[in-house]
Amino acid sequence: MGALPRHQAIVDRLPRLQLGEMLIGRGLITPKQLGDALEHQKEKGHRRLLGETLVELGFVTDHDVMEAVAESYGIPFARDIARIADPKVLEVLPREYLLEHLVLPLFLVRDVLTVAVAEPANLYLFEEIRRRTSKSVQIVATTACEIRAALEAYVPAANVFVIDDIVGNVDEQSFSVVEREVAEIEDLRDLAGYSPVVKTVNWLLWSAVHEGASDIHVEPGDRRLRIRFRIDGRLFEKVDPPWKMAAAIASRIKIMAGLDISERRLPQDGDIHVMLEGRPIDLRVSTMPGRHGEKVVIRIIDSRASLVPLERLGMGTQILERWKDVIARPNGIALVTGPTGSGKSTTLYSVLASLNGAERNISTVEDPIEATLPGVNQFQVNERAGFTFAAALRAMLRQDPDIVMVGEIRDNETATTAVQAALTGHLVFSTLHTNDSISAITRLVNVGVEPYLVAAVVRGVLAQRLVRRICPHCRESFEPESHVRAEVEAVAGTCSVFSRGAGCARCRGSGFAGRIGVFELLIPDESFTAAVARGASLQELAQTARAAGHRAMRADGFEKVREGQTTFEEVVLATAS
Repeated sequence: MGALPRHQAIVDRLPRLQLGEMLIGRGLITPKQLGDALEHQKEKGHRRLLGETLVELGFVTDHDVMEAVAESYGIPFARDIARIADPKVLEVLPREYLLEHLVLPLFLVRDVLTVAVAEPANLYLFEEIRRRTSKSVQIVATTACEIRAALEAYVPAANVFVIDDIVGNVDEQSFSVVEREVAEIEDLRDLAGYSPVVKTVNWLLWSAVHEGASDIHVEPGDRRLRIRFRIDGRLFEKVDPPWKMAAAIASRIKIMAGLDISERRLPQDGDIHVMLEGRPIDLRVSTMPGRHGEKVVIRIIDSRASLVPLERLGMGTQILERWKDVIARPNGIALVTGPTGSGKSTTLYSVLASLNGAERNISTVEDPIEATLPGVNQFQVNERAGFTFAAALRAMLRQDPDIVMVGEIRDNETATTAVQAALTGHLVFSTLHTNDSISAITRLVNVGVEPYLVAAVVRGVLAQRLVRRICPHCRESFEPESHVRAEVEAVAGTCSVFSRGAGCARCRGSGFAGRIGVFELLIPDESFTAAVARGASLQELAQTARAAGHRAMRADGFEKVREGQTTFEEVVLATAS
């Protein structure tokens, strides 16, 4: 029976300290609060446990209660179980079983399986785990919320590919692929599982994540297969495998994404979930038939890179403080605008993380969900099932939200529903694809929102772009051309030193490493709101905003040039209209 008899003895140990007494002894609640909780149970006729009532009243947290329960049973209490769980051990039990019973296998040492549970007294569950796994079972207690969050992170609906074990400690020179002709689909399926192909694909994924790439491009050409990574917004050639293996590599990626490898005439889209260094990473796969074979693009969605503190996005002090005022409003719409790849989702995640708390109900509808935000209710759009942005938003408003985030306002229905939500007391965040902040106002009008409603609900619009940072390892000072100095200093003030990257091995000779945002913030004042309400043109709105002191995005970029964070050319390229 392994560890089960010992646990039976723990559970049968009497008398145990009562939960209320333990929480008082720990200084977490007062005797009066305990009395209030008991009275609350009596008055409301609740059948809820005392611990649940104390949490509901806000006297303690789930962690406080479970830690006390664990102590009463004499078993360990674990926090942050997602950090300590071994992803490979999750496979000892079916995904459906883990979700149904809210248990999480953590690690297996010398045939003893350690499992995190939210019900330490459920002996039947532990016996079933022991029977299913044929292992001795040792339990630790944690909260149901922690288990759910870990399961969402580590056990997605699709298959998870653990690539660390396949890659190992290898370098680029260790990879070679045996050239072989591919004629039939059966051959292609076999070759896609051939060890050098598997290792090559896994090494590409591993390298891309480690180098901070956002995309992988697999591009078959005329007797050449080119594989490039997009890093800091620019494409770099990574490796040049034998061109005859293009079909096998594409098929391996399609198999991992659950796509049809026999279909090579039509585009396909799919998802891959991989585990890298113990953390989940989502990959979006797109295939497109071309003249020389299928081109494959893999979009890398690394939740660790998506969660950036608001203060580290690159906003200047003035813009940051004014933006914090906008997002602290109790209602209205706050928009983030910019083209694809300008970092809008990262900004919104940072905003939601800064506002997240036990006293707020925050809900999002996204396509796709790029990062898991603990404590935030996140919903994935499913167009085929009719679960559109507008439909999801309407349903979400019946869920008593305080703050709502809509991934993108694409049409009149979504825009109208968002406006209605703002008018009924909700704070709504969303994105638009516009070149600047002022254009967001006219875009809402163009999709069918009445100008007076736009004027009534829009609290602020943040437009942004991403520019590359100068590499700190090869930074050097230089004297720019006179017109460059004059243009920067006219906006940002005197600049004593201009900087650039000379290019080194760490930045692949580019002179840049990482990216930073440049921003433009529009907060409508009375004159601007009046102009919006009467249906003023874009040119009129721009003149009104400038008269009130509105600064364009390029001004923020030139501030970063003066500070030595980026270059004049980067800012001009990013902010060109």
